[in-house]
Amino acid sequence: MQKRMTISIDEAVYDGLVRVVGRRKMSRFIEDLARPHVTSDELGEGYRAMAADHDRERDALEWIEALIGDGISAPR
Repeated sequence: MQKRMTISIDEAVYDGLVRVVGRRKMSRFIEDLARPHVTSDELGEGYRAMAADHDRERDALEWIEALIGDGISAPR
């Protein structure tokens, strides 16, 4: 969901945004600059990256399956 807001900036900054970014792209440009400073999804990104590593996932599954056998035969 997007929200609207009004901000005040120096005229020179505004003119620079218009010149460099363009009138219709200013919101996206400012959002892209601000996002990493105000939101943090590092943990989620890390989990997604690990899940995408198929070799790592295969190795982890093999390791987990090997541990299951150790627990069954362990003396109590």
